[in-house]
Amino acid sequence: METGVCDWAMKQPIEREYHDREWGRVNKSDRYLFEFLTLEGAQAGLSWYTILKRRDAYRLAFEEYDLSKLANFDEDHVEKIISTYDVIKHRGKISSVFNNARATQALIIEYGSLADALWQFVDHKPVINHWPSMDDIPTSTDASKKMSRFLKKRGFKFVGETTCYAFMQAVGMVNDHLVSCHCHQQVIEEQE
Repeated sequence: METGVCDWAMKQPIEREYHDREWGRVNKSDRYLFEFLTLEGAQAGLSWYTILKRRDAYRLAFEEYDLSKLANFDEDHVEKIISTYDVIKHRGKISSVFNNARATQALIIEYGSLADALWQFVDHKPVINHWPSMDDIPTSTDASKKMSRFLKKRGFKFVGETTCYAFMQAVGMVNDHLVSCHCHQQVIEEQE
């Protein structure tokens, strides 16, 4: 095994690129956050590689994550997406994107931004972990459980505690790069 990178990113080049350029890096763009709520929800029960290789198709299918467009879509649009785009053909997961867009719009009205609503679970600053091995990294935390309950209460779908933790890792709410990974320190320095 190559040292200096997290084990999960070693299977495919697209995973390695995503790991090195995006994963764990702070992002507070509402569009980006909504994209990752969508992708992490789609990933439930599947490998991250399965989703990552379809990322461009997801962007096309879901209007580049334009909330105002997605909030107006209904069940009829599910069939169009299934027949047109290379996305996971799970009707519930596809339909949830439209539902979650409407729920996100309500959160934005309440909190001012999706970022403010979600980053509150880490006190608006990243949690820096120091994991020596992949076996040490949890699949959920108290914060991800609270986020999941918060989102479900507001009508979101496919936002379980494990999905929420994967989301938190992806958007930089937590730095779960292994301490031996070359990105661990980079991510910390980017935040200073």
